[in-house]
Amino acid sequence: MSDSASRRMSDSDTPAYHRRIRSFVRREGRLTPAQSRALDALMPRYGVAAEAFADPAQLFERPAPLTLEIGFGDGENLLAACQQHPERNFLGFEVHRPGVGRLLDRADKAGVVNLKVSTDDAAETLAQSAMTPWIDSLYVLFPDPWHKARHHKRRLIQPAFLDMLAGRMGAGARLRLATDWADYAEHMLAVCDAHPAFENVNGIGGQMPTAADRIAHKFERRGTRLGHTHPAFHHTAASAA
Repeated sequence: MSDSASRRMSDSDTPAYHRRIRSFVRREGRLTPAQSRALDALMPRYGVAAEAFADPAQLFERPAPLTLEIGFGDGENLLAACQQHPERNFLGFEVHRPGVGRLLDRADKAGVVNLKVSTDDAAETLAQSAMTPWIDSLYVLFPDPWHKARHHKRRLIQPAFLDMLAGRMGAGARLRLATDWADYAEHMLAVCDAHPAFENVNGIGGQMPTAADRIAHKFERRGTRLGHTHPAFHHTAASAA
C-alpha cells in the first residue's frame, strides 16, 4: 500500500472519522407484534454490542469464515445465505428495527445458528473494531443512494470507508456492492478502482451483470419495475501491507 493510502487509513481511524456525516437516517416505522416480540426475545441470543468488536474472534462461539452485510433491510438475502452456507458465520448490520425484528423472527423459526446482528452504525462500529483482518466477505446491497447532488457526501461508499475496511479485510476478502442508481454505480466504481487495497476482479470499470450468488433484493426488484439498471460490483481486497 502506498504511503498516501497508509496516511488516509490512519486518518480514518482517528476520532474525526466518527464525526462524519451519517450515511443513513433512522426511520423507525411501525413494529408488528411479531417483530416486537422477536426483538425482545431474540436480541439477547442474536444481538451483539458495539464493544464486542474489540475482539471479533469472540463474536461467535465457533471459528468460521465471516460474511458481513451492511444494511440488510428485511434480511431476505442474509437469511438465505445463512441457510445455504451453514459452514460460514454471518453478521448483519441494520439500524431499522422492523427489519431486524422480521429477520430475527424468521431466523428463529428456521433454526438458524450462524447469525448475529447489530443495530449500531456499521461504519462507526467497524472503525472501532480490532485493526486486524477478520472479515472474509462484505456485502453492501442497495444502500441509500442519496441521489441529490448536495447529499452525495452522505453516501457510504467513500475513500475513507474503504481505507477503514482495508485493515480489516485480509488478502482475497471480497467486497460486493450493488445499486440500481447509475450515478452511484459510477461513483462506487471510481472509488473502488482508485483504491490501492482493492482490485476489481472484473477489470477496471468492470461490473457483474447479475445477482450471481445472492437472491434479488427488494430494492433491486423495485428498481427493475421502475426501469432502473441494477449493476453489481465485485471487488477483491488486496493484502494490506
